Amino acid sequence: MQDDERHKPGSDDRSDEQLVAAINRGDHSAFEVLYLRYRDWVVALAYRFTGDRELALDVLQDVFVYFVKRFPGFELHGKMKSFLYPAVRHTAIAIQSKSRRMKPMTKVGDQVDVSTVFDAEAIEGREQLAEAVSALPARQREVLLLRFGGGLSIEEIAAAVDVPTGTVKSRLHHALASLRNDPRARDVLGE
Repeated sequence: MQDDERHKPGSDDRSDEQLVAAINRGDHSAFEVLYLRYRDWVVALAYRFTGDRELALDVLQDVFVYFVKRFPGFELHGKMKSFLYPAVRHTAIAIQSKSRRMKPMTKVGDQVDVSTVFDAEAIEGREQLAEAVSALPARQREVLLLRFGGGLSIEEIAAAVDVPTGTVKSRLHHALASLRNDPRARDVLGE
């Protein structure tokens, strides 16, 4: 592979760890690759927290500014999504809090975009499902959304929310059990 092709963001096959090492050595194109690799995931996650596309884009910008300031010297321990998740969550909460002063908004996490968890286009009554998911305790809702909406593994969720894997499993189990027992979700899910 030509050196020019290797540094094109869409065709770069280096691992996240290799890209971080390259950024630490001063390769600024490696940062662009990481940005392009994770920007959509960050925006989608930020949108789930804020319920507002413009705020989600603000979160994206702030998270990557925070990330770039960690260089040189940043070391990636684990998955990139596990590193980014807490930054997205905290930034989304802070940005939404600032936004509330300008216009009324819902509480962080109360507004659930069910289409990111389930194929909502194929489900009739998705409003009922959204109500059922929104009724879950915040910690259960968070792991449910990270697992099914964010595609994170149990281990990645544990690292992201800084709890043991057993706690993540328990929260996920209780969230799914609650949804199975909730008539709003049961009717929609066909359980």
